[in-house]
Amino acid sequence: MQWRSIVVGLLVLRLTLSCLLWLAFGLVPSWGFNFPLNFNFNLHKIEFFRENEGVTVKTNSWSQQTQNHGESDTRQTSCPKMGDDSSKRSYLNLFDGNRDEYARKYNSFPDTLKTKMRHMAKEMFYFGYDNYMKYAFPEDELNPIDCQGRGPDVLNPSNININDVLGNYSLTLIDTLDTLVVLGNVSEFHRAVKLVIETVSFDKDSTVQVFEANIRILGSLISSHILLTDSKHPFGNVALKDYDNELLHLAHDLAVRLLPAFENTGTGIPFPRVNLKNGVPPDSINETCTAGAGSLLVEFGILSRLIGDSTFEWVARRAVRALWSLRSNETGLLGNVVNIQTGQWVGKQSGLGAGMDSFYEYLLKSYILFGEKEDYRMFQAAYGSIQNHLRRGRESCNEGEGDPPLYVNVNMFSGQIMNTWIDSLQAFFPGLQVLSGDVENAICLHAFYYAIWKRFGALPERYNWHLQAPDVLFYPLRPELVESTYLLYQATKNPFYLHVGMDILQSLEKHAKVRCGYATLHHVVDKSKEDRMESFFLSETCKYLYLLFDEDNPLHNSENKYIFTTEGHMVPIDERFREKQCNDLFPCLDDAAPGQHPTSQPPSNSTNVNSTPRPHTHLVLLGLLCLCGTAHCAPTRASLRGGLSWGPIAPSVPPHPPPRL
Repeated sequence: MQWRSIVVGLLVLRLTLSCLLWLAFGLVPSWGFNFPLNFNFNLHKIEFFRENEGVTVKTNSWSQQTQNHGESDTRQTSCPKMGDDSSKRSYLNLFDGNRDEYARKYNSFPDTLKTKMRHMAKEMFYFGYDNYMKYAFPEDELNPIDCQGRGPDVLNPSNININDVLGNYSLTLIDTLDTLVVLGNVSEFHRAVKLVIETVSFDKDSTVQVFEANIRILGSLISSHILLTDSKHPFGNVALKDYDNELLHLAHDLAVRLLPAFENTGTGIPFPRVNLKNGVPPDSINETCTAGAGSLLVEFGILSRLIGDSTFEWVARRAVRALWSLRSNETGLLGNVVNIQTGQWVGKQSGLGAGMDSFYEYLLKSYILFGEKEDYRMFQAAYGSIQNHLRRGRESCNEGEGDPPLYVNVNMFSGQIMNTWIDSLQAFFPGLQVLSGDVENAICLHAFYYAIWKRFGALPERYNWHLQAPDVLFYPLRPELVESTYLLYQATKNPFYLHVGMDILQSLEKHAKVRCGYATLHHVVDKSKEDRMESFFLSETCKYLYLLFDEDNPLHNSENKYIFTTEGHMVPIDERFREKQCNDLFPCLDDAAPGQHPTSQPPSNSTNVNSTPRPHTHLVLLGLLCLCGTAHCAPTRASLRGGLSWGPIAPSVPPHPPPRL
């Protein structure tokens, strides 16, 4: 019995010492440089800490659920809503009121330091941009280590990692246009616009991914055209003398060249790739990802409303509705890869990352831009399914037993966990949660990704949350964590997020900067590099970092309200884009007969996009600008080579209010 007494005594002593150590040091964050990593929220601070050995795993623990991937938690999880419990403090005070070292460090961010970080972000952008213009333009990307330009891999057409993105159309210059406006460099913006007008053509034998061409090229051309023609001049007078809608003509030309992707498809879901000269390649596959097919509506919708041709919005909305109609009856979830001819799910994984991310994003952003109730209903239903089936961990973000929330990859039909990794693209989701009003859950998920960043100085492309180690080790300078950091700062004004931004900025400067720009990290642990600087580094990563530290930017103080596309291009929330379309053109989902897809046939007054394309001039589009509320509909005709003819401007229609931001 004596040895038992000794053991008990030692255990009591250890417990006492642990309590004393916790009291002495527990409030000081240890940023998780040693695995296993965990983090805890309370109502006053975010705290990262090492998980104690020997602690029994809580019931609602996602780490416990990984022991059997087939067991899934399908219980109802409700997100805490602001004001539900008057005893809870607002999320605005999550980090306030502490006197420990953590609070002293993170509860303030001096203006001088903010100015320094703003200049650092600007210098980062110009170091990449100037070297692109010096060594790479007119090619698509800069190889920042060799100081050379990069275009499509013409010797290896199957190299889709390169060829999906690079179309031999000065990608980085176009993708960067509106960042120059954000930085206040009107003269360089004008020079860049002139270069695009004078040198860029889409009449190229390039096979590109429809999704990438849409978000990077089409979105930037539309955004820059709106900035050039905005009579309110929110960024100062950026109008260009003698500008005659050339960027809009280029956008229209590109969109017409993308239209063959929507032809000869049994579901209305587009082919993933097109050749800009010849349409869909003969050997094209019949499979595409949900995000690639369902994230076209913002850019196509704005283009339709700018030029008065409904075709583009119609095909994009038809694709979204087709995908939505294929969701699981049991879970409400969608898969990540679908056969465009049969509508069968090839990839049954449902998650928030690659292959699915921007589909959810554009449901909400399309509603905010266009005011279509259908889009918001779809977003609300999708968000509910995500919370019910993808979310693991305790019910409340900031309190309760068990692990903090985590969103996992599950089978779309059963809700069972399919694997134990998440990818860096999922870091966009806290930003979307901010836009939807679920700020507390956004804070929680953002902290998980920031904890990973703190460990590696970057986000690995895939991270295994069960092994607590990277699965895929490269980091191509992605913007998603920066974007969510920026949006959370705009929502909370908490200086913690300025510290996060500073940490990201300094990490990029330390680990990614090379001779002529910033290079992809090949390995987030040893920091080896690849000779590539993707265009989104300048168009998004640098833009969000600069805006984070620029409180007085016109974007923040203008009467105009803006929203960012998934590639970070600014578009205004404008009544022009919220005018009602005719019901016969965009019938609501609720109006469809049972078992019949509401957009199985194109509107009678537009070109049948299922017709066989003609070489080079594959479509002559006949669009219809409908003036709802009146008996008059003015047809407009636009062809690939012809000019744009403008229909009359529709009368103002009271918009549906977007979710409160």
